[in-house]
Formats: sequence, C-alpha cells, structure tokens
Amino acid sequence: MAACLPLICLLVSVSAIAADLSPERYWNTALPNTPIPNSLRHLFTPDFTDEKSTNVQVGKGGVNVNTGKGKPGGGTAVNVGKGGVHVDTGKGKGTHVSVSGGKGPGGGVGVHTGKPGKRTDVGVGKGGVIVHTRHKGKPVYVGVKPGPNPFVYNYAASKTQLHDDPKAALFFLEKDMVPGKEMNLRFNAEDGYDGKTAFLPRGEAETMPFESEKFSEILKTFSVKPGSGEAEMMKKTIEECEAKRVGGEEKYCATSLESMVDFSVSKLGKDHVRAVSTEVAQKNAPMQRYIIAAAGVKKLSDDKSVVCHKQKYPFAVFYCHKAMMTSVYAVPLEGENGLRAKAVAVCHKNTSAWNPNHLAFKVLKVKPGTVPVCHFLPETHVVWFSY
Repeated sequence: MAACLPLICLLVSVSAIAADLSPERYWNTALPNTPIPNSLRHLFTPDFTDEKSTNVQVGKGGVNVNTGKGKPGGGTAVNVGKGGVHVDTGKGKGTHVSVSGGKGPGGGVGVHTGKPGKRTDVGVGKGGVIVHTRHKGKPVYVGVKPGPNPFVYNYAASKTQLHDDPKAALFFLEKDMVPGKEMNLRFNAEDGYDGKTAFLPRGEAETMPFESEKFSEILKTFSVKPGSGEAEMMKKTIEECEAKRVGGEEKYCATSLESMVDFSVSKLGKDHVRAVSTEVAQKNAPMQRYIIAAAGVKKLSDDKSVVCHKQKYPFAVFYCHKAMMTSVYAVPLEGENGLRAKAVAVCHKNTSAWNPNHLAFKVLKVKPGTVPVCHFLPETHVVWFSY
C-alpha cells in the first residue's frame, strides 16, 4: 500500500484524536439501545462530552482544525503550512509543532501544549497516534482511611468496620426485601476526593501505569507523596485489582468507560443488555431510615450479571466482576424526610467461596453458602445484565 501524503496523514491523525476524546460516543456506538446511567454520565469530564465538536477544513492555506463548542474563536486552530505547524488555542498563545523525518524515537511529529502534568502531548510516528491529555487539575484528596473493600469478597472485615463503615448497612437478606421493611441506609459512596473523580479517555488511561511494580512511578505521575494517606488508598485499589479472583468469577479493573463497556459486552453480549445504578433524589443524602415502598420490588435479572464498583483513585476506576447465580432488583424506597430513592440491589445466591469473615456475614450473622446475601449499590456503582 502506498504511503499517504503528509496532509492526508495529518487528517487521519486528527480523526483518531477526535475519536479518542469521546467516551460517550463510544458507548452510543457500541450500545445504541442502552441508555447511559446517570452515575456514569456524571463522571464524564466537560472536555470529553458531546457538547464539543471538531471541524476540519482544508484549503490553500493548509489545514484548520477547530475543537470548540460551536462558539466563534472558542476552539483550537491547527494550521499547517510550509513553515511547519502552528497551534493557536484561542488565548493569544501558540504552540509550535516540530516535524522531522528521521528514524528512531526522534522521528515523526511531537506536540507539547501546557505545563507537564497539565498538558496535551501528541506523538505521531510509525506506531500511530499517541495522545496524553493531562488533567486540568487533580482532584483534591480529603482523607479517607483505606480499609477492606466490602465489594471484594475475598477480604475479611476489619475489627472496626462493622460499626464504622456506613456501607455495612447496605447488606441484607433476600427474604427481607418486602414492602414495608425499614432499613437505615446511605447511598453516596465517598471516593476520597472533594468531588467525583472523572473518566479519562481510553487513549490516555492506557498510557497510565497501573500495577504494584510501578507504584513509585504512579505516585510521581499524580504528584502524590509516598506514605501519605492518598498513596495508601491508591495502593489498596491497585492491590484489590491484582488480587486473586473468588471462586470461578471473572474480574477486571476498568480504567476507562470504553474498557468497562468492552468487558461487560464480552460477558453479556450487546443486543439485550442494560446498565443501571441507584438514584437518590437528594445529593449527598445522609444516613436515614428508608421504607421499601408499597409499589413493590421488581426483579430485573435472575441469571448472570456484571457488577462494577467504583474504586478510590485519582481518576475513575471500576472493579468489575462477572457474577453467576445472581439476581438484580429495582427497589423503590421512601426516606423518613420524604426523600425517594430508586435503589438497585444485587443478591448473590452462592457465597460459599467468600471469605468466612467477610463484612456481610458479620452484619447478617450467617455463614458462607447458607442463604442468598444481598446488597444495595452505592450511587456511583453500576450493574450490567441481560434481559
């Protein structure tokens, strides 16, 4: 196949970059009949929603790329001419792009815009296009002590978790899921930061190291001090992702929305699949007494499902596992102050492979493998199922 002309190569590169920046479009392409749960939609960064558009114009003056939100002068203009490439970000400051044809690591095109750690780096070479879109600002860690994750079933509960962890109240027995049943619940799951940590586009997420062997490099990437509370929290998340699986379950840590979609579709198919999350009418609702509404509980699935639990990390990471012998329910709840919630519950019919000291068994005072164990999903978690 003949090599493409430089101008055509650039256009192809621009298209690849634009595609990489739209997780929402990836979802809609892979799952056109499956609505995106609000819990996931809220994790899209403003930079990567479909409110933005990319326009490519080719004329005698070269190539112009505008990636604004439809506002005149509100985008990034990329002009290609005889003198090279100039990028104008609309703020009166330009970025020069060097182009060289040498072999080896120095050959190709390199773009650097902004300060290290808060910039976009684009490299075009024989390997294709690599895009690193750094954060505009890392979320601020507010201090959450790392402890056993109650949604990773091979961990034992800590000595204080039964009384100190609000997620303990999310576990219940299937027989108690009846209208009129009262439960004390809180659904907002604290992830350790002062705001929801957002998804990264897959092109960026896949360039981020995410393994224990490279933990020092990970801390440097996010400017986190070794030994700090945030560092311990991040280490715990990575260890949970690397831990051995429970029984015959299949697990996967998704570091992007696209990889979560791919894993879930690979286990459930894409023709008849839904993704749902708990929805509470009030943001950051406190712990309170709820009653299962008279409208009643609805069973959504009674076979296999993929449950994805949001982890504590500087960007959105989900611990996903395919669970067999599970039931998924929609549970309408009414709070004591009139607050309403559309809760999602997952019931595990076979818990024989769980750690016998798991939090659920401490809360419910039952033994592994004896009765179905259920739990509500916090707002930022999602369950996928076939219908």
